[in-house]
Amino acid sequence: MSTMTKRLRQANERIDREKLYSLDEAVGLVKANATAKFDETIELAINLGVDSRQADQNVRGVVLLPHGIGKYVRVAVFARDAKAEEAKAAGADIVGAEALAEQIQAKKFNFDRLIATPNLMPMLGRLGKILGPRSLMPNPKYGTVTNDITQAVKDAKHGQVLFKLDKSGIIHGRIAVASFAEEAISDNLKAVVTGVIKAKPSAAKGTYIKRVAISSTMGPGVKLDPVELTA
Repeated sequence: MSTMTKRLRQANERIDREKLYSLDEAVGLVKANATAKFDETIELAINLGVDSRQADQNVRGVVLLPHGIGKYVRVAVFARDAKAEEAKAAGADIVGAEALAEQIQAKKFNFDRLIATPNLMPMLGRLGKILGPRSLMPNPKYGTVTNDITQAVKDAKHGQVLFKLDKSGIIHGRIAVASFAEEAISDNLKAVVTGVIKAKPSAAKGTYIKRVAISSTMGPGVKLDPVELTA
């Protein structure tokens, strides 16, 4: 049986597991408990009252975090000729077509986001089984299949994140790092919650956002009051 460390024990003692905290209280607690020797990631988890097995109740979308995600985002662009040059000028880390497709086929992923021009999507379509499970497949709904390569690269670099409901009915992901100011973490969290609310499917019935929690990499989760958060 593993033994709880002193640091984690002290972190747990600061939190009431039964309490639903306000946004300011929750963020303050998570930052106070992020005492590891590295800059811990702050993650958000939202439990939705939808049936993830039903196609008409799927929830997905994209949101631009006002303060970024606290890490360098490596962007690859699937493009040729003038659009390839545009991608390089915009700051893309990797630009290519056939060579990039071969790299993906070999499952070499040295990028975090993949953007493609519409004319090359048929080539990428054959790689869907590799890209899809990694949430890397470009999609027009996310703005990652576009001819406006400059804007797409800019958004990806400056904190655009994708969210998608998993099989257990939860949306979760990185929203900040512990070194961010409390206000910045709160702003990013509210941006994601707002995006999730806007993506509510018309087929969803009853309570949409059931539970919300945030945590740091090495710290315990803190529950937020979803009613107050979505008011």
